[in-house]
Amino acid sequence: MSEQKQHILTEKEYQKIVKDKEPKRPVVRNCIRAFLVGGFICMLGQAISDIYIYFFNFTEKSAGNPTSATLIFISVLLTSLGIYDHIAQWAGAGTAIPVTGFANSMASAALEHRTEGYVLGVGSNMFKLAGSVIVFGVFSAFIIALIRTLVSMIGGA
Repeated sequence: MSEQKQHILTEKEYQKIVKDKEPKRPVVRNCIRAFLVGGFICMLGQAISDIYIYFFNFTEKSAGNPTSATLIFISVLLTSLGIYDHIAQWAGAGTAIPVTGFANSMASAALEHRTEGYVLGVGSNMFKLAGSVIVFGVFSAFIIALIRTLVSMIGGA
């Protein structure tokens, strides 16, 4: 029996093998898809806002909340029907527009854990994601308010 000597790869050799075997990513195509779908979502939001303004006599400022609620509803509906995931698979980052992407994440977590019950399944798993977003939002708002207060105190003094 001949004893075969095992070749131990260095980190550079391993990285080269991984790089050679890894499929090439179509970055330009993915960027174009993300731009088109993200732009479409924003265009849809503007169209919904215009509908609220022209047909329901909202002002530009007051149409923002119902527009966001409508986009959230559409996103959750498409998520529950399994359509949003197909769109996200094709468009990538284009579906991560904050309102619709967050609504999709929340609805997906709720649907995934619904068999565990409403409180321990849906509620707790859905708010694992929401909790960090809410904490970040509150903390950011606090920091901005603190900076604004300090600037106004310095400017007023």
